[in-house]
Amino acid sequence: MTTEDHGISARELNQLSADSYTLIDVRHPASFSYGTIQGAVNLPDVLNVAERGELPLDRMPILFCMHGDISKKLAGSLCRRGINAWYLIDGYEGWLRENVDGADRSLEAQRSITGKRRFKEKLFQPFTKAIVEFDMIRPSDRIAVCISGGKDSMLMAKLFQELKRHDKFPFELVFLVMDPGYNALNRMMIENNAKALGIPVTIFETRIFDAVYKIDKSPCYLCARMRRGHLYKQARDLGCNKIALGHHYDDVIETILMGMLWGGQIQTMMPKLRSTNFEGMELIRPLYYVREADIKAWRDHLGLHFIQCACRFTDESSRGMSDGANLSKRLDTKLLIRELKKTNPHVEANIFNSMHNVNVDTVIAYKKNGVKHSFLEAYGQDDGGKE
Repeated sequence: MTTEDHGISARELNQLSADSYTLIDVRHPASFSYGTIQGAVNLPDVLNVAERGELPLDRMPILFCMHGDISKKLAGSLCRRGINAWYLIDGYEGWLRENVDGADRSLEAQRSITGKRRFKEKLFQPFTKAIVEFDMIRPSDRIAVCISGGKDSMLMAKLFQELKRHDKFPFELVFLVMDPGYNALNRMMIENNAKALGIPVTIFETRIFDAVYKIDKSPCYLCARMRRGHLYKQARDLGCNKIALGHHYDDVIETILMGMLWGGQIQTMMPKLRSTNFEGMELIRPLYYVREADIKAWRDHLGLHFIQCACRFTDESSRGMSDGANLSKRLDTKLLIRELKKTNPHVEANIFNSMHNVNVDTVIAYKKNGVKHSFLEAYGQDDGGKE
């Protein structure tokens, strides 16, 4: 048989008995972590695994990537080695188009947040803790809950809905989605997931992806800045005084370490900030205490699927057309933390708490309102510099 003969469609896959095949996701671990087909194993180095004789062959291996092109080549290589490997035509994208229908999960999502002990303790309680501790919401606030389309912002939207349902004080919500030039699949997934969760989204469009595509230096940073500016403007035009973003606990600790390792500075992701360019506007991060693993557990409990930001850089990286250098720093930091945790189970909490326990007497220099200050300014004054 040729490689083409070994292609199987998503519809055909659905008709097979689940115990007759092994699904092998050959994408990067970051993409696999973001979302995959239930039961799949992640083997981006599948050829090396096969070479070592470690590829499970008790059931028919079916490979898939994002679009189907990479897995087709890998399946062909395995076939030439005498392994009866197959590939999923159109990849994970094709499977999503066939299987994601936006079926109503809103009631179960609501019940899971406050009715199931695990999710109440791991999601809703840390969400409300951050809001109270950092005074994020006040009566009469109108908040733009910004939804990127990922699991984090979708959960945040559902948590806000639940908070509003309790209605302990008056505030208003707008569920705001910016389309910066998503491909058709991403747009479909955002709309379907919002529908499934019962979130009434307001979508506006920009062409940010096109604008930053030809930028050689830090396109992802520029994209993030432009997106933030558009969100502030749209939120203000809708009468909002705050925007809420879905950054979580793991984002915070990764940002701390990234600043030190890649930027040569000590900084963190603040739980709330006042905008410097949009007077009267404020940014809040109510998932500040929520762990990413718990968000994934909630996603899987509801059977939801999300995909990565579908800009051209991500898309080309997934097809092997780009080395993804601009996309790797956060992943490298995530993997480093994972390795450190093997010998220090408290490393994540220690990194997080470090920004809450800064000893300014041992800081060589710092910036305040953009002005740099040195410890020498107070050295020898008021016991400064003494042991």
